[in-house]
Amino acid sequence: MSTQAPAPTRREQILKEAARLFAERGFHGVGVDEIGAAVGISGPGLYRHFAGKEAMLAELLVGISGRLLAGGKQRAAEASERERDPAAVLDSLVRSHIDFALDDRPLIILHDRELDRLRDTDRKLVRSLQRQYVELWVQVVREVHPRLAEPEARVCVHAVFGLLNSTPHLSRPGTLPGRAAAAELLHRLALGAFRAAADGGAPDAGGEAGSEARSEAGSGA
Repeated sequence: MSTQAPAPTRREQILKEAARLFAERGFHGVGVDEIGAAVGISGPGLYRHFAGKEAMLAELLVGISGRLLAGGKQRAAEASERERDPAAVLDSLVRSHIDFALDDRPLIILHDRELDRLRDTDRKLVRSLQRQYVELWVQVVREVHPRLAEPEARVCVHAVFGLLNSTPHLSRPGTLPGRAAAAELLHRLALGAFRAAADGGAPDAGGEAGSEARSEAGSGA
């Protein structure tokens, strides 16, 4: 039985090339004819699939926000059912987002640079999907690290997203480790950030425990 993924549709091919070109040269730096040429059809032929560049951009940005949320929910449900362990759920969410960060870099660039070009309704939809995605992570992070208050967990999630989504800006292609090594490094950094935040309030030699020890020593106890 074949396990090959189905070939991308023409619509998917158009979106992929549009994302690449928009990321490389900016939304206004790319014409419809160029997107068409990249997929082997005439520029006017694109209008059988999309009303224009604005529609492509909206589908790209709304689409990836929706896919991240849906994929996150699916991974969380699968990991929870399989492992019944919040740490396994968080691990799965992190790995899923790393796949996005490494494999869909043009979409990260587009989001950072072109989100304001969307119509208000599309931009609000993107923001709503993103908020739901954040809250999914916050819930799981707090199950793994219950010492983190909700506002702290939310800050941590946003910070980890910033870390993972920085991949398009890290360096020139070819100067980073291979994909597998980069993925494992990002995985360690992300989980380490959550652990560090949760452990930050733990008593240490310079904190509450240290103060108690010094007090006992000073009293001769």
